[in-house]
Amino acid sequence: MLSKVNSCAVIGLDCEPVEVELDITAGLGGITVVGLPDTAVQESKERVRSAIKNSGYQYPTTRVTINLAPADIKKEGPSYDLPIAVGILTASEQVNADLKDSLFVGELALNGSLRHTNGMLPVAIYAKAKGYKELYIPKVNEKEASLVEGIDIIPVDNLLELIDHLNKIKIIEPAKIRDVDDFIEDTDFTVDMSYVKGQEHVKRAIEIAASGGHNILMSGPPGTGKTLIARTVPTILPRMTKEEALEVTKIYSIAGLLPHDKPLISARPFRTPHHSASAPSLVGGGQFPKPGEISLAHRGILFLDELPEFPRTVLENLRQPLEDGIITIGRAQGTLTFPAKFSLIASMNPCPCGYSTDPDRDCSCSPTQIIKYQKKISGPLIDRIDLHIEVPRIKFEKLSEDEPAESSKSIRERVEKARGVQQERFKDKKIISNSEMSSQDVKELCKISGPTIDILRTAVSQFQLSARSYYKILKLARTIADLEEKENIESAHVAEALQYRPRNNVV
Repeated sequence: MLSKVNSCAVIGLDCEPVEVELDITAGLGGITVVGLPDTAVQESKERVRSAIKNSGYQYPTTRVTINLAPADIKKEGPSYDLPIAVGILTASEQVNADLKDSLFVGELALNGSLRHTNGMLPVAIYAKAKGYKELYIPKVNEKEASLVEGIDIIPVDNLLELIDHLNKIKIIEPAKIRDVDDFIEDTDFTVDMSYVKGQEHVKRAIEIAASGGHNILMSGPPGTGKTLIARTVPTILPRMTKEEALEVTKIYSIAGLLPHDKPLISARPFRTPHHSASAPSLVGGGQFPKPGEISLAHRGILFLDELPEFPRTVLENLRQPLEDGIITIGRAQGTLTFPAKFSLIASMNPCPCGYSTDPDRDCSCSPTQIIKYQKKISGPLIDRIDLHIEVPRIKFEKLSEDEPAESSKSIRERVEKARGVQQERFKDKKIISNSEMSSQDVKELCKISGPTIDILRTAVSQFQLSARSYYKILKLARTIADLEEKENIESAHVAEALQYRPRNNVV
């Protein structure tokens, strides 16, 4: 007998329909899986066999053919266990139910229980979009999937429970739909901006970067607080909106990094890959491409400590996502696009020994070594960084003073106010911060006149600024004006933005 069960394949951040077709015919006992299955899918036939038998039902002793359609999509992972089991039970007439409006996803254990399955949030979003009435998933994925309204989420603990439900012996109640806002809460941070002694000009640059979602590069001798300052940035970022939280949670769900007891990522990500990280780990990849560090940092921070220590070939992969906010990964099977709208915070020493800009210590590096070290970061990559700031050694008087520095809470209030201005400005656009503006948006929303134009004209001519640098200065000036609650960009805002360009003026 023939049966069909609806399932889906998670490809990138989206899902594609997969129809599990089962045919039980006379012949020698055996099971064949076709439709481009990977090893995990091929092994599902053994898991399904044990799960059905251990649930007290009969596994067919004749020939079973399983087709995962369409056959041109590569199928991976154990999520097809549940639809295959349901298909076998339906084809063998041990289950009698109308399944055309139902979707099944889940991994089976040998005893028939269902295990946690990655990518459940995208699956639930897909099921709702395609008009399915019911989504059958492992019970451990209940909280994650129940964030999606408009579809009945049926949490299943084991195969026997599901069979009783489908045969209307004992009905499983749908999961209670949860409001995303209930899971968005303030994060308890272990660091605070008040821990940073001195460095007021650096804190000012960090506040501007957080307010507009800009990229920043800190340069200075070892031990001046660059890493501590970077780790305090999440403490001043605004809370994520509902849409941002769902975007980030989808990425973590697919990557298998979503905690089982935490259905929603409510804190902005802060990713700190080591400088030995490979290009695929940074941008994503693999035979079945998964999100990399830049996508895991989406709507949050990507912190690259000791930037010149990263291989130049790895850093060059950042150029497209820094510009477009997405990363496109091409493979023989096709091309996938992951979101990558993150703020880059990078730190570096000015030379290999670290003391070429330190007035109190002698540098042991030759000019050739310094140039070679700094050239590990390409000009095009430097040009994509909005703020360049020197982090000097802190004087003893600053380190020993008892007067507390400004806390993250007060800085965060100013950042949130500036972001609120930007949300109002971009309410009719698909962007949320000044750093995401296109050149056309800059022309429309960052108009300047009079003395301000003269300052910018002189800077472009004298410093030989690129077109990209010109627009970045205007975006930065727009953020500075937002922090001061000014409707128009003024000369002082452009002048401050110019101070954050590289001192060598080569870009």
